[in-house]
Amino acid sequence: MQYGLEVYRLPTRRPRAAAGLPTQMRLPGLAVVNNRAQGAGSARYPRRMLYLASKSPRRRELLTQLGVDFELIDASVDEYRRADESPSAYVSRVAREKAEAGLAALVDQPDALVLGADTEVVLGGDVFGKPADGAEAAAMLRRLSGTAHEVISTVWLLSSRRRDSAQCVTRVRFGQLSAPQIDRYIATGEWHDKAGGYAVQGRGGALIAHLSGSYSGVMGLPLFETRSLLAGFGVEV
Repeated sequence: MQYGLEVYRLPTRRPRAAAGLPTQMRLPGLAVVNNRAQGAGSARYPRRMLYLASKSPRRRELLTQLGVDFELIDASVDEYRRADESPSAYVSRVAREKAEAGLAALVDQPDALVLGADTEVVLGGDVFGKPADGAEAAAMLRRLSGTAHEVISTVWLLSSRRRDSAQCVTRVRFGQLSAPQIDRYIATGEWHDKAGGYAVQGRGGALIAHLSGSYSGVMGLPLFETRSLLAGFGVEV
């Protein structure tokens, strides 16, 4: 298993309230917000630094909403589904391997916490990952059209002493999509780097007739489950 590792250490600022939305300090290719928990800790877990093992701007934005300080660590892993692996087990393994890769790069920080996550679209036992091109994205949308599918999102939180995980499954039903509608969506380019070829937080939201479960889970980081994991490790959320 090949790991590519890079740590981003970013300065933080006190966020400003802006119409109920998280205030961001934007740097090239990154979005990070200063939040509360860094240095606070608890008597049991003093001054624990949280790292997010992800390149996804959506996960960074979602974790920011929880109001915790964190740094980014780029922990790339090979994402492939084994022949005997269920969709649920596959998503969990990839999320865990991301967190493990990040933790392996932080051996000099024994109090570090590393959060890894993975999200996939599943239909009829088939896992729809990130499409390689527009044609593959269009093929995914044609299969999803008029049907209900699952979005599985798993989060792992690791330290040098313990590890824990949580999984969220959301049921999403697409409306019936016409060929011109699919073509127009593909032309937006929004499908790029999105599991299943659509973005619930963008124009892809208009393709969805019904969603039962976690909106943030479909986006890439289920906030309820993530908050629960962090609280279990002594992070004030």
